[in-house]
Amino acid sequence: MQLKKSIFALVVSLLFIQSASFASSSEEGNPGTDLKAEIKQDIQHHLMDAHDFHLFSDKETGAHYGFPLPVILWDNGLQVFMSSKFHHGESVAEVNGNYYVVNHGKIYKTDESGTLEFDESHHALNEKPFDFSITKNVFSIIVISLFIFWIFSSMAKSYKNDLAPTGAAKFLEPLVIFVRDEIARPNIGEKHYRKYMSYLLTVFFFIWIVNLFGLTPLGINITGNIAVTFALAILTFIITQATAKGEYWKHIFWMPGVPVPMKFVLAPIELLGVFIKPFALMIRLFANISAGHIVLMSLIGLLFVFNNWFARGAFLGLTFFLSMIELLVAFLQAYIFTMLTALYFGSAVAEHEEHH
Repeated sequence: MQLKKSIFALVVSLLFIQSASFASSSEEGNPGTDLKAEIKQDIQHHLMDAHDFHLFSDKETGAHYGFPLPVILWDNGLQVFMSSKFHHGESVAEVNGNYYVVNHGKIYKTDESGTLEFDESHHALNEKPFDFSITKNVFSIIVISLFIFWIFSSMAKSYKNDLAPTGAAKFLEPLVIFVRDEIARPNIGEKHYRKYMSYLLTVFFFIWIVNLFGLTPLGINITGNIAVTFALAILTFIITQATAKGEYWKHIFWMPGVPVPMKFVLAPIELLGVFIKPFALMIRLFANISAGHIVLMSLIGLLFVFNNWFARGAFLGLTFFLSMIELLVAFLQAYIFTMLTALYFGSAVAEHEEHH
């Protein structure tokens, strides 16, 4: 009961903070094209990565609240400066005689006046330097990874003197056992599951925790970035192929018990499936998290479009309900990604019986 009350209070707090943050960038007034376009722009800004943390803005004073991050560019040498030089994308940054401007989250070379050339599709044509910056998502990944490392280091230390879990281990131990007994063992097998447990636990807790942080008003959208889901999927792909047994490749290129003519037909399909599986992992996680963020932000935006208090109350209730669902989705997506990864590992080390 106490846990339910805590979750309820957390969702309510996050919902009102998100609404307040959204209200700071959306003016109150009659519904119109300008307000709807502004809400759409705010949603797109929330989904995109950025070179700084922008919490909210005060339109009356024009002040922006947040903190800058390091910008690291390679442009005829290393160029390092803080993103505060851009003044939230409103100014041209001058570094060692070079001029840079931010457009839709990307950094372009420009002149002193910040001139940008565009094509017919409104894509900037200016030269882009190699960008190795510590962006919002990169910074969040580093912080969350250190947080996870600290939690599990503390958990490991709690077992030194006593077999019974203490502190955070009381909460984490059931989840570790869940990953081991409900994901790793059934899908990989008793003989081989242990060597994959470190990776499976890392993936599960990383995806789950970053998904939870994505529900905060900080604008963190790590797993809604396809580059991040691609990196997770490619790691699963590499580990699967690197640890696969000979029988795994035999069942792809020369399936036992299948007529020889059909083997030539099925082999290209099976080989294609090797690459489709990690692609499906990447798209599934990216699409589900992005869709959840878009729906929640859209419903919050509708609170400022409608002046009718009845409509606002209805949208607020729906937003609260979907926020509760998103807490489940955050866990569910971590579970699905880890389970499918374990399935791929299991197929790579499975010991098949010979067909005659």
